[in-house]
Amino acid sequence: MKKIATLLLAAGLVFGAATGASAIDFKAKGQWIMSFDYGQNGSFQGKYKGHTPTGFNGKEDDFEARQRVRLQLDAVASESLSGTVAFEIGKAVWGKDSAGTALGADKTDVIKLRWAYIDWMVPETDLKVRMGIQPLITPAYASGNSVLNADVAAVVASYQINEMVGVTAFWARPFNDNFEGYQGTDHKNGWRANYMDNMDAFGLLVPLTFDGVKVTPWGMYSAIGPNTFRATDGDAFDNITGTASGLVGAGLLPVGGARHKNFDSADGVASRKLTSYGNAWWGGLSGELTMFDPFRLAWDFEYGSVTWEDDGRLNRQGWFATLLAEYKLDWATPGLYGWYASGDDNNPANGSERLPSLDADNTNKYSTFAFDGDPFIARDTVIGHNMAGTWGVGARLKDMSFIEDLKHTFRVNFMGGTNSKSMAKKLSLDGKWANSGMDGMEAMYLTTGDTALELGLTNTYKMYENFTVQLEADYVALWLDTSKSAWGARHREGRSIPQTKDAWNINASFVYSF
Repeated sequence: MKKIATLLLAAGLVFGAATGASAIDFKAKGQWIMSFDYGQNGSFQGKYKGHTPTGFNGKEDDFEARQRVRLQLDAVASESLSGTVAFEIGKAVWGKDSAGTALGADKTDVIKLRWAYIDWMVPETDLKVRMGIQPLITPAYASGNSVLNADVAAVVASYQINEMVGVTAFWARPFNDNFEGYQGTDHKNGWRANYMDNMDAFGLLVPLTFDGVKVTPWGMYSAIGPNTFRATDGDAFDNITGTASGLVGAGLLPVGGARHKNFDSADGVASRKLTSYGNAWWGGLSGELTMFDPFRLAWDFEYGSVTWEDDGRLNRQGWFATLLAEYKLDWATPGLYGWYASGDDNNPANGSERLPSLDADNTNKYSTFAFDGDPFIARDTVIGHNMAGTWGVGARLKDMSFIEDLKHTFRVNFMGGTNSKSMAKKLSLDGKWANSGMDGMEAMYLTTGDTALELGLTNTYKMYENFTVQLEADYVALWLDTSKSAWGARHREGRSIPQTKDAWNINASFVYSF
């Protein structure tokens, strides 16, 4: 009821501002999305051991209807002071009680706080400050493959030194005061409620803008408390909280969670007894060249490292690089691109060699189905939310238009993994599969013996000024190495190998934005 009352109060402020004189200018923004998906084999997995997967990916039916509503209210006092609050309802699958879309549709706990921040400027200066829950994104001009793209509580300060040089610095607190205390008898490490359970991130971006060239070097450091993700039974990573919990665990941990040799589940990440802070840092260089317009060249480079003094098996460090070249024509923008990311070696005891991420819930610019690139709420990420541990090349025809207000984008991507096949062998012997979703893995885990082909077509029709209809069709063919030196190693223990089936999906989205 409190959330509903808050929304009613916000609406009252808007209408009140319209009927009476006020020094505050209220501005409302919003977006409604109605989305309909039909597809199959989202987990790429067919029959095995007499088991037949059901639905698109074991969590969704082949056909799903869903919606999302976003409402934003800006209270603007002047150019130097404003406040913003934004709410979200969904994305909610139609008919699901927990989402508030079952018969009756009167759930009171489905409204989510998205943003709540204030913007202000230091008097007599050009220093801008934003405080509160806000979107925070690390630069990725070419691919969109950011290591952080999330809503988080933070303080951000930005200053434009001159026309060419700017500086942005931030402090964010993704996690704090979530540890409820250790319920065991061993208190020698001070495992009490809210003790050493904070995670803080500090970042610096220096956007440089010249004639036809834009470059942004950036860096970010994070301290991770030993109890940040600890459960009450003492397990170090059994309490990764929040709506982004799956992405945080997959992005920070090695695959299998630092297990020894054959990934024995008794010696996994849960058994790690951390006592000191972990250190994570990232650095990158993203830029674009437009001086030869209509030709555009863009690139991203990212490197990251997560280290733990207590246990090197939890360490993870790696890099990602990509290059995009495109040429804008009157009727379309053709483009070619490629990417490469470091992958795991054959030793699970030395941590991971893949690029870590804090929350890689990206808007990928190369893929709308294999990776996280759909602009609305259609199905995507069948390979993963980010490109860590993969390589690929692709081509696209973007924004083809032959009829007014109707655009098409066609893309084709050929990709593979950069992780050692020996890792697949060890995973397979432990009964795991390429998409088992274990620690350090949120979707597919591709090795040097695995490849995939993605085809996608997106059609967008602007029916009215604020109303868009999008029809999208996507297909990903996957070829896994099922030899005994990779995923087929499970044959040695008499286990069958799941059938690999190609994933596909068709989506229709109806979007009203104002």
